[in-house]
Formats: sequence, structure tokens, C-alpha cells
Amino acid sequence: MAILFFNEGIKFNLKPKNSYKKWLREIAAKEEYDIKDLNYIFCSDEYLHQINLEYLNHDTYTDIITFDNSDEEQQIEGDVFISVDRVKENAIKLNNTFEVEVQRVMSHGLLHLMGYRDKTKSEKELMRKMENSSITLFNQ
Repeated sequence: MAILFFNEGIKFNLKPKNSYKKWLREIAAKEEYDIKDLNYIFCSDEYLHQINLEYLNHDTYTDIITFDNSDEEQQIEGDVFISVDRVKENAIKLNNTFEVEVQRVMSHGLLHLMGYRDKTKSEKELMRKMENSSITLFNQ
């Protein structure tokens, strides 16, 4: 049940790490999932753009890319790449604090690993509802 945090090409310190780990486990448990191996990699816009080009063939900037590595149902194994640059921009654009926006994208990646999608309007609405519920859970 490892949840690990990494930086790639940037300096970023997620504090307090244990609070985030506990929170992520609580989100998963609410949906009856177990976290087996979950990695969050915080990086720059350029780093994430290269991943988007190389692995997804998308020439766009994004705040998050999630790779699902799980083999078993209800078990989470994955890598979540987050652009700290994009999170900072989105926080300003959405009139959120940086911390809340970090929580939003972290929960977003985890929700993807639990099967939530965000392609259609109804999927996006449900995803946003689940993100907001996750943020509320963090602050309890």
C-alpha cells in the first residue's frame, strides 16, 4: 500500500505528506478500492507536455495525466503526473488557492483510477462533484 510523491525537474514539497496519504486512502476506501501502488509525480508544463506527446500523441498542455497500471478490480496501481505550473495558473483562473487546486487535481487522478471519466458533460459534472467531495474530506 505505497503512496509515493516525486518531483521531476522542479522543486515542490507537498506538506504534510502523511495527511495527503491518509486522505487519498480515505477517498479510495469510500469507493471500496485499495491503493496498492500509487505514485504522484509533480513536474513542469514542459515535462508533462513531452509525456503527452510521447505517450498519448497529444500536442497540448494539461494539468494532469494519469496512467492506470492495475491488473485487479478494486485495486489501484498507477502513476499520476501533475504540472505544478498549470495548477498554479488554474488556481488563479478559477479563483482557488494553490492548495485547493493541488487537492483537486490529485483527487481527479485518483478518481480516474477508480473508473470515473470526464469526456461527456454528465461525466464532467460527476467528476467535479466527486472532486469537491474529496476536497471537503481533506478539510475535515
